[in-house]
Amino acid sequence: MHELLSTPRPTKEMFAERARVVKALAHPSRLLLVDELSRGERCVCELTELVGHDISTVSKHLAILKKCGIVADDKRGLNVYYRLKTPCILNFFACIENVLRER
Repeated sequence: MHELLSTPRPTKEMFAERARVVKALAHPSRLLLVDELSRGERCVCELTELVGHDISTVSKHLAILKKCGIVADDKRGLNVYYRLKTPCILNFFACIENVLRER
């Protein structure tokens, strides 16, 4: 309990950064992408089939997730592969599931 008391209070800027991450996740397609990437690295072409949108739309979703630090990419030849950069985001998903169960 003392650890919580000694933790410095977040600044307004920190809350703004947190909001950017939550906002990046606030789309069903992006949630689906993160869930799929939790199973391992995927090529954009695989993710496009899964989400059911064109490659341009999926790439835009992935760019949003990349910008906020949730995913990372690796270009190999003509293909781009994505992976979760911060797998701890899945803990957030588990928390959301708890909230939904408690409603």
